[in-house]
Amino acid sequence: MAAADCTTLPYAATGAFSGLLTDYLAQKPALAPFYHRFPELGAFRAQIDEKKAAYPPQARQRLVADLRAQYAELGEPVPPAVAANLDLLAKDTTFTITTGHQLNLFTGPLYFVYKIVTAIKLSRELKAEYPDYDFVPVYWLATEDHDFAEINHFQLFGKTYSWAGPGGEAGLGGPVGRLPLTGLAEELLSQLPPEVPAAFRAAYAGNATLSEATRRLATSLFSAYGLVCLDADRPALKQALKLVIIQEIKQQLSNQAVQATNAQLAAAGYKPQVYSRPLNLFFLTDEGKRERLEPDTTPGADCTQVTVRGTSRCHSQAELLALAESEPERFSPNVVLRPVYQELLMPNLCYIGGGAEVAYWFQLKDVFDQLGVPYPIVLPRNSAMYVSRANLGKLRKLGLSTLDIFKPLAELKKQVGATLGQEEVSLQAQQQALAAAYQQVQDLAQRLDPTLVKAVAAEAQKAAGSLAGLEKRLSKAAEAKHETAYSQLTALKEKLFPDGGLQERTDNVLSVLLNNPDFIEQLMQCFEPLKLEFAVVEEG
Repeated sequence: MAAADCTTLPYAATGAFSGLLTDYLAQKPALAPFYHRFPELGAFRAQIDEKKAAYPPQARQRLVADLRAQYAELGEPVPPAVAANLDLLAKDTTFTITTGHQLNLFTGPLYFVYKIVTAIKLSRELKAEYPDYDFVPVYWLATEDHDFAEINHFQLFGKTYSWAGPGGEAGLGGPVGRLPLTGLAEELLSQLPPEVPAAFRAAYAGNATLSEATRRLATSLFSAYGLVCLDADRPALKQALKLVIIQEIKQQLSNQAVQATNAQLAAAGYKPQVYSRPLNLFFLTDEGKRERLEPDTTPGADCTQVTVRGTSRCHSQAELLALAESEPERFSPNVVLRPVYQELLMPNLCYIGGGAEVAYWFQLKDVFDQLGVPYPIVLPRNSAMYVSRANLGKLRKLGLSTLDIFKPLAELKKQVGATLGQEEVSLQAQQQALAAAYQQVQDLAQRLDPTLVKAVAAEAQKAAGSLAGLEKRLSKAAEAKHETAYSQLTALKEKLFPDGGLQERTDNVLSVLLNNPDFIEQLMQCFEPLKLEFAVVEEG
């Protein structure tokens, strides 16, 4: 396998990331109250000690037992590296490094893969630094999410592939992980290019639910690295959340904590990422829907009544508390409490997420403090741009480096034009001379007949406009000499920045794997999670 060449640049230099993220990476003091420990190698020593003291043996036993059951339900042998990591998780010297993502079809955008590679690489780095401990990379399957429209499609070579879902709209609205794959083979698999690897087809062709399919695909891509996939939509695992559900129903402390943090973020100049609700819980109905729990605030209503949105269900606080005690699996945490659930379930040290995820974790530190749960180190995932051998050749032919391509197109055109010997057209000096000439005329009019001053100014404006028009025509004439090069540059810019955004937010991993089967291993070589810089990965 050929090694990949890698270069990096600061996230701020890409112009593609929020001020909150770049300020976090710069360790701006204004953000210090919103996280616990900054992601650097030395910080993990204290994080290990804190998590070890807070994570009880019964939590570890529950986690490992259910993970073994999840893999057994696939009906095939657990890959050796995954099995080894499941064994390690049973030991109190093992900790997890977690990333999470929705169950996007065929992995969705490239950053799905980048998240997981970041978790695997960080686990390796921590093992080298802390050899007395073990670190297991975990992919948290967002099986309880119910926004099907966000995950039911992916893009490959400019075409969007979609699945309507089982049974149309009537079959949607519940946890996506539970969706049967009815119709997917006919609607989607049959349309795929024939060169798509068999593992991608097999993941969706032979599984009962989207959760199982996603686990199978992630395992086929990353099993050699020991990635463990966790589906937390399980009755046994929901026992870990029982006390938090009860406290949320009784006191709604999470919303109070988030609202106070949001005010502090706003005062520091940052906009909150997610919306907190009076009750940060969903209810999983008998019909398979995931609906919000909402306190009934209608006039005259009993203030202890809680409705299940979109249904006729209404419960008193006592009824909800009884349900939480007997059937905690009927409750589903929203974006505010899901991270708490994650940290209760696992011996986790670090959560790896994109910029938006980092932003909403910063809203949650006080929630963790209120509940007495250790807050993890929050690490931005590795972000990257992949440049194929063919696109590298085009860049070099244009006299550009991979870092040059981040410049605005107009600036790049000037740079390429200078390389090709294009004469730069600028009539700035002529504009200044023209303005000076008309100023003299205006001064003369002011002395002789002030009523003519406006007429002179109008003529000056007209002449300046004419000269500007000539400048554009001359520039186009100069560009026409190198039209082919500029067309190639524009096409390359669009290829590497689809719709003006980062490639990782649009392109699917198949767009790379079909031509470069070693792509994931090259990412493993390139990514340095704690370097905290954007990577440019050149095909080896």
